[in-house]
Amino acid sequence: MEFQSHGGMWMRGETIGKGSFGTVSLAKAKHKSKKRRGLFPLLMAVKWAEVSRSGTLQKEREILSRLQGCPHILHCYGDEITTGNGELTYNVLLEYASGGTLSSRIKDSSGGLPEANVRRYTRSILQGLHHIHRHGYVHCDIKPQNILLVPSSSSSLGTNHKDYVAKIADFGSAKNTVQEQRKRKGFHSLSLRGTPLYMSPESVAGKEQDAPSDIWALGCVVVEMISGKPAWNCEPDMDVDELLARIVSGKELPETPSELSKEGKDFLKRCFVRTSMFRWTADMLLHHPFVSEDPEFPNDSKVQLVGSFVEELASGGRKRKRISDSDQSSSLSDGFEPVSKALITTRQQDCCSIRKFAAAS
Repeated sequence: MEFQSHGGMWMRGETIGKGSFGTVSLAKAKHKSKKRRGLFPLLMAVKWAEVSRSGTLQKEREILSRLQGCPHILHCYGDEITTGNGELTYNVLLEYASGGTLSSRIKDSSGGLPEANVRRYTRSILQGLHHIHRHGYVHCDIKPQNILLVPSSSSSLGTNHKDYVAKIADFGSAKNTVQEQRKRKGFHSLSLRGTPLYMSPESVAGKEQDAPSDIWALGCVVVEMISGKPAWNCEPDMDVDELLARIVSGKELPETPSELSKEGKDFLKRCFVRTSMFRWTADMLLHHPFVSEDPEFPNDSKVQLVGSFVEELASGGRKRKRISDSDQSSSLSDGFEPVSKALITTRQQDCCSIRKFAAAS
């Protein structure tokens, strides 16, 4: 493998990927650079574009700098402008994911991944989404191609070379929710972001892409990990407009794989709630038995506990039909009254106290 000296403290190698907003190449830190030896690992990935076309890449670098500190988001080591062949190039130095993309792992699986791996990857993605949403951002393009597999600390020591951690990457479509709200007040037109197969009903219908949209997309990724096929069963000749019409129609949901466990099927119910304000948050899903590492409760008890909480949340404290029993129950046509987002936030906080009390009992 040949590396060429492009950066002041690193060298660019072969191209390993190309996207809409830049090219990704291998990069290696220069051995003689004592100044950077403690900051750069020996092997990295560098995402680059001509400076004149690097606006989106620069935005991605800014977002990554604000999301630093989460082990479930691809780490960024900094940026640098280099020159070569008379052109200025903007470079973002990133953590190298030797396990490739989740998409490639699914394709190589010949029919889907083991559920134990799906649970582990799903938890990692949820932890990343929780961090993203807590900092006021929405990824807007969660899909297997944007989930990278990085060796865990234990596998790097040789204990298990197949033990990878899933990390969220590619923030080229991400947005700041506060800035987006200001645009709405200023009547700016909002563009549709993301990949159609993973878009939520509200994002297709009203170009509304907030944190719940990422959760819907996660549900689609879980289906794909289990079955090895996209969540929407599309005919080969189906065009994008037909797919978007199916997503927004309200007549169907992505198909739940029959081979998925009881906990997995229940998890997908919480992701595929058509009314976005009733869809579970990343924080809530982290307590779901499909991904939870909490040993205090048997799985059935945890399903009952979290299910009861959402039943009360959706009904505003009154006894109503559970919103996850069917697709019909996620709409407001069966007697549900809209619940304010402030109430949902308050009840989410209350839920943490409920769990702590139950765990202590």
